[in-house]
Amino acid sequence: MDAIKFVKEQMLPERNFPEFFPGDNIVVDYKIIEGDKERIQAFRGDVIQISGHAGTRTFTVRKMSNGVGVERIFPISAPTIVDIKVLKRGKVRRARLFYLRDLVGKKARIKEKRNLSGKKA
Repeated sequence: MDAIKFVKEQMLPERNFPEFFPGDNIVVDYKIIEGDKERIQAFRGDVIQISGHAGTRTFTVRKMSNGVGVERIFPISAPTIVDIKVLKRGKVRRARLFYLRDLVGKKARIKEKRNLSGKKA
């Protein structure tokens, strides 16, 4: 099994995305190909889970669009992901935030993590 892991690591390109965790508010810029045209679209939302290891890692981002919850699963090694930006660090105590699916309005908010100096993280 070590040989399989070695080959997978060699085949996957090295990507330098910022470190993010469940509860963080991020923007994922990804390529969309429509016919012969290609454009970049942003998906902004909260990370509700991260699963997998190294090259096979995926993360789920949830956003509200016109009152409807939209979730999208992104593989971290996908060539369609152009950039990831962390907007806010969330203060959560769980690794999986599926309880957000049942909450609406102010109850669905995630508190922002602050540094010891009182500044935003």
